[in-house]
Amino acid sequence: MRRITLIVRDSVDPHLPIEAEVITPETLCKTVRVNVYVGNQKMQLSDVFDIRVDGEAAGPGATEIVLIGDPSRVKRVGEYMTDGRIIVDGDIGMHCGDFMTGGTIEIMGNAGDWLGREMLGGKIICHGNAGNYCGSGYRGGRKGVRGGEILVEGSVGDYCGECLFGGVVHVMGDAGLHAGTNMKGGRLVIEGNAVLPCGDMFGGECTIFGHVDDFMPTFAETGKVVENGRELTVFTGDHAHRNGMGTLRVGSYTRI
Repeated sequence: MRRITLIVRDSVDPHLPIEAEVITPETLCKTVRVNVYVGNQKMQLSDVFDIRVDGEAAGPGATEIVLIGDPSRVKRVGEYMTDGRIIVDGDIGMHCGDFMTGGTIEIMGNAGDWLGREMLGGKIICHGNAGNYCGSGYRGGRKGVRGGEILVEGSVGDYCGECLFGGVVHVMGDAGLHAGTNMKGGRLVIEGNAVLPCGDMFGGECTIFGHVDDFMPTFAETGKVVENGRELTVFTGDHAHRNGMGTLRVGSYTRI
């Protein structure tokens, strides 16, 4: 097992983002002599992070990367990750886990926007809050997350699970506007409250255990179920198209 510890240097300008898609087990298990961008300047990884390597060389599946210090402005960590483990001891920047197909990313703090964008497999655990577009597709794309699992123990911003196609996105707190918009498959679970969820839903399942402030009138109520000890009202939709193949379950709701 090889552990690679990256500590953000205090000397790096705190106002500039760090583009670091090279921080994956696949890349760093081979070499730490790689480049990142700080703002528009290309720099060696060792100029931006203090690096400590423990253990014998191994493949990505036996490699663990630990980020320490203030990685909140480090972007694209774990992008295209296929195996291994990344632990973020604090907050992390935008696009963490984009397109990942395997392995695990664990974030001890909060995550920026686009967490797990278009993820295909693997697991992301965020112990804090996540920003907008968590587990979503990118603008103009038709498919968001297609596999794997995202767990956010806090709350998320707007458009969580947009274009969800497969896999599971689970939010233990609240969601902002338009969670599950344009869903086509997969499962979205929100234990807290949400606002205007699941518009233009083609398929999949969305369960919101808390209160929902309004949703499209093109959802049809079909009955009640009990899940995890909570009575939920079941709707099908969005009946504006595709015969309402999606399922929306809510704890309580207000329809305007």
